Amino acid sequence: MLITFFRLCRSRTAILGAALLPIATLSLAPVARACTRVVYHGTEGQIVTARSMDWRVDVGTNLWVFPRGMERSGEAGPNSLQWTSKYGSVIASGYDISTTDGLNEAGLSASVLWLVESEYPAYTDEKPGLTVAAWAQYVLDNFATVEEAVRVLEKEPFIIVTDKVPGEDRLAALHLGISDASGDSAIVEYIEGQQVIHHSSQYQVMTNSPTFDEQLALHSYWKQIGGTVMLPGTNRAADRFTRAAFYINAVPKTGDEVETIASVFSVIRNVSVPYGLTTPGQPNISSTRWRTVADQKRMRYFFESALTPSIFWVDLDKLDFSPETGTVKKLDLGPDQRNIFSGEVSAKFKDTQPFQFLGI
Repeated sequence: MLITFFRLCRSRTAILGAALLPIATLSLAPVARACTRVVYHGTEGQIVTARSMDWRVDVGTNLWVFPRGMERSGEAGPNSLQWTSKYGSVIASGYDISTTDGLNEAGLSASVLWLVESEYPAYTDEKPGLTVAAWAQYVLDNFATVEEAVRVLEKEPFIIVTDKVPGEDRLAALHLGISDASGDSAIVEYIEGQQVIHHSSQYQVMTNSPTFDEQLALHSYWKQIGGTVMLPGTNRAADRFTRAAFYINAVPKTGDEVETIASVFSVIRNVSVPYGLTTPGQPNISSTRWRTVADQKRMRYFFESALTPSIFWVDLDKLDFSPETGTVKKLDLGPDQRNIFSGEVSAKFKDTQPFQFLGI
């Protein structure tokens, strides 16, 4: 029995060493902006998508309502992509120049997260351009399902055009996650100028660096150990990926709406970064500034700021998305999203002019 015990210890040590080696290598890379997105598959058709927004400074987020029938531009110069929105949506903006996260009236969720390895194709006149700031909004405006979105995106009908992050001297580098009311999911990345689409309902989690295929490889080491034995606990993307992947499938599956939303919030909080965290040698580490949870069955979009004491939500069924009578509306969350709201807030949005996407 003692011999068996030592063999087991050696086996687990070998697995753990194999897992820690590539993850330790990640610590040598520069700290990037961090976020996490996760999709919950529950009972009775419950699909819920959550994401955290981790950023070093206030990202200037407000909530917006966009109706159907809006004339859109890719904001990429004379040869910009043009379209008219087919679906209304509720979105969380970044600096009021980009769509960072949102849910449309068909139950499609879209989120953009930082990926430092992103390298977009060179912008030429061969295809229309689409600013990376409107990438998620293009998907929300045009598609009801992940399958439909992937069929169009894989044809590469546009070229993503990026620009500098407001207040910073570096280009925005993002990848896109989408999920729908059936639980289908896709992650879209641009690596070495080539679009790569990972499409499967099994792809419930995305974080940041490294690229998604490498994240899956790193996560496979931890799956051998098992989440009930040990889980990686740092704020690095690979660690958050593994914790989110374990917990989102470990929380109870129930038909109770309150328990479902509570479970998903508990998972996204588990992979959040403490507010104001400072780490020696990592001066640019990003705090979690806010979290969203999109209930794609009941069409509710929940929001939680790190600096306010309550969760609030928007019931999309209470909004007017029609092109005839629907209007662009904004919920002002204030600096650092400090304005306090509670309960259902659709009536608190105010008519306003739409923001202009960051473009060239």
